[in-house]
Amino acid sequence: MTGNAEQPLARLTLAQQIRDALVSRIVSGEIKPGQRLVETQLAATYGTSQAPVREALRELESMRMVETRPRRGTFVRHFVQQTLKESYVVRAALEETATRLAMLGGRLPLAELRAEVKAMRAAAKADDAEAACWASVAFHRHIVRAAHNELLALSWEALQIEARTAVTMVAADVSPRQVARDHAELLASLEAGDLEQACRHARDHQWHYADLPHDAHGKARGSAG
Repeated sequence: MTGNAEQPLARLTLAQQIRDALVSRIVSGEIKPGQRLVETQLAATYGTSQAPVREALRELESMRMVETRPRRGTFVRHFVQQTLKESYVVRAALEETATRLAMLGGRLPLAELRAEVKAMRAAAKADDAEAACWASVAFHRHIVRAAHNELLALSWEALQIEARTAVTMVAADVSPRQVARDHAELLASLEAGDLEQACRHARDHQWHYADLPHDAHGKARGSAG
């Protein structure tokens, strides 16, 4: 997604829909840690062939939510929530650096970022979580690409950003309205032009979803001040 209002939003493939359905069931506890996921059974459950199920399981494996054991099958990993938390700590560091590089290089794509926030607000109005997810990912990808650091971009993409964002919206029950509000605040910080404040906001924006007992500055969550 480039921020062009005339470009249609990408839609989830069948495999991605199955992935998100499985994520919801895993996060909710309906599917337990250690439980085996059988392709034929899942295909029957979702009324499809095994191909999209297999693709969905591959995505979940790349996100470390499931693991495939030779000659035994695919199983839900233990500590799924911990894996999600860890990914956001890494993402926070990458996006703080990307923000710094983009701002120092005078390459911050503000027009594109404003267009994505506009798309998020439209998604919030329509209560369209999928559209909010895509616009959120596009917002951050604009900044990462503006950093002009290939290794940083490859590391960011390796985190499976689209999938993890979809997972977080399910796991943390994040509404499209909240997505729009949070990104509007981040955009305002970037527009203000204060390098350190913007970098701190970029880091904190991701660290929030790590859901650790403390924030990035060592302050206990829930404490005043």
